[in-house]
This record gives sequence, C-alpha cells and structure tokens, in this order.
Amino acid sequence: MLTNRRPRMFVARLDSRTESTPLARYLLRAYLSGLSDGERYTDTAELLLSELFANAVQHTHTPDDHHIEIRFTLTPDHLLRIEVHDADTEHPTLRAAAPDDEHGRGLFLVNELAHRWGSATLPDGIGKFTWALITPAVTPSLLTA
Repeated sequence: MLTNRRPRMFVARLDSRTESTPLARYLLRAYLSGLSDGERYTDTAELLLSELFANAVQHTHTPDDHHIEIRFTLTPDHLLRIEVHDADTEHPTLRAAAPDDEHGRGLFLVNELAHRWGSATLPDGIGKFTWALITPAVTPSLLTA
C-alpha cells in the first residue's frame, strides 16, 4: 500500500558568501523535485530564496565565518515555507527604492510574491530568521478543468 508522505523539513548551513546563493537555489530545486507537484513552487521559491539569502549575506553585521542556514518545508495546507537564518539581530524592513537606486527592491519582491512573510528572533536570542510562505502556481491544465 502506498502512503502519501511529504518530505521532511530540509535544513542546510551554507557559507555566508554571495557565491553560496546558487547552491541554496540548487538545494531548493532538489527538495522540490521530491514533491509530487514541486515544480508548481519552483520559479517563485527560487526568486524569493535568492532575495532572502542575498539580504542575509549583504546586510548582516556578522563575522564572515558565520553560516547562513536555509530551511524548506511544505505546510499541511500546501504552502512552501522557506526560511533563512543568520546571526544578525536586525530584522529586515520593507522600504521604497528610488527609481535610480540600483538596490533595495528585494523585499519588495518578497512582499509582492509571497503569500505572507516576516522575521523573528531565534529562540536562543542569537540572530533571526526570515521566512516566506509560497503558494503553488496554477498550472494551465488546472485552468481548463
């Protein structure tokens, strides 16, 4: 008898360098490939993970030898939850970028594309995690059904 089992939460610790962002996306794709409808999350999830990971690399005030932890899990109501943990205590804030700003639109994308997002202090008081909930994309076959 086959049972419908969800993959467990995936957790990885990566170097806190910009070059780790492609590895984070690769690990996310690998996690999603284990879900029966994982491809429905891929595009939005990769973009949002990239933005959250890049924020953790660029805007945290922690030593370079600290790792950034990423976590993925599918919630019981079929939302993909991605988390990015870092050792900084400053929480991200949504801001409006000026038209000529080269940076500052990452959280705007997260705010627009995530079902919900936020950040919280880690239970041990050292650092924080930023999370986003992602809804599955509607596939064309579901639109015609």
